[in-house]
Amino acid sequence: MILVLLGTQNNSFQRLLAKIDELIQNQVIQEEVIVQAGYTKYQTQNMRVIDFMTKEEIEKLQTQAALIITHGGVGSILLSITKGKKVIAIPRLHKYQEHVNDHQKEIVELFNQKGYIIGIQEVEDLEQAIQRSKEFKPKKYEQDNSKMLQLIEDFIEKC
Repeated sequence: MILVLLGTQNNSFQRLLAKIDELIQNQVIQEEVIVQAGYTKYQTQNMRVIDFMTKEEIEKLQTQAALIITHGGVGSILLSITKGKKVIAIPRLHKYQEHVNDHQKEIVELFNQKGYIIGIQEVEDLEQAIQRSKEFKPKKYEQDNSKMLQLIEDFIEKC
């Protein structure tokens, strides 16, 4: 099963769900796909789309998921990598009015550089990222405040 996490902020990410829908229709994705959509409204018969879930529901699905596809939110990424999951992260982009700025680009790139996730910048790269995920071995993330502080400091220095 593939779990898609789009967070809980009032931002839409229809572009990502449309790409996943296309990959299902083209049989690139053959597994069940469950989406925590938040404020993203998307109609499809190919995925189970749920607006909001409890923390417990998300954690249960994260445990079951073979792959997690998420937006570039720190919370969604951290919740997934702390469980040792394979994660593909794609930032919401300002140019598509998906967020107020492009800070998610830097977040995704930073976690990607550290080896925790497969980070891509455009949804057009999702098919290749899914193929890559089959062999991807994520770096083990250990909860340690100093690591998180370093990630935040690295992010701030780049801004």
